[in-house]
Amino acid sequence: MRLLGLDLGTRTLGMSISDETKTVASTYGVLRFEEEKYDTLFPKLKEIVEKEQICAIVLGFPKNMNNTIGTRALAALEFKEKLEEKIKIEVFMQDERLSTKEATYYMIEANMSRKKRKKKVDSLAANIILQSYLDKGGTYGTR
Repeated sequence: MRLLGLDLGTRTLGMSISDETKTVASTYGVLRFEEEKYDTLFPKLKEIVEKEQICAIVLGFPKNMNNTIGTRALAALEFKEKLEEKIKIEVFMQDERLSTKEATYYMIEANMSRKKRKKKVDSLAANIILQSYLDKGGTYGTR
C-alpha cells in the first residue's frame, strides 16, 4: 500500500506517490480542472487510489506564514472532508508553506526552462509535501 500526496491549487492538483515502504516520494503528475471546480477531481482520484493501491492521502495545508488559516487553507480543509466522504479514504494534512517556492528553486537550480517549470511545479510541490510527511514519520493507517 502506498500514500498519495496532493498539492491543491485553484486550477491544478499536483500529485506524488510513495513507494511501497512509504520511504520515498516520487512525482505522479498533475490534474487540471476549471477554477475551483474540485468535484470534477473525485472520479479520477478514486481511479488512481484503486489502481495504485493507495491506503491514505497526504494533502498540503497552505497555512499563512503567521500560522493562521486563510481562504486557501479553508478550501483545503473542505477538499479533505469531501475526499474522505466520496473516496472513503483517510486524509492527513501536511503544512505546505513555501513548498511551491522550494519546488521552483530546485528547478531553477537544475537550469530548467520557465516553460518546463510551469508544467512540473505542481507535481514537484506535491512531492515535497509527501516527502516531508514521510520524513517526519507520518501516522498513516493508525485510525
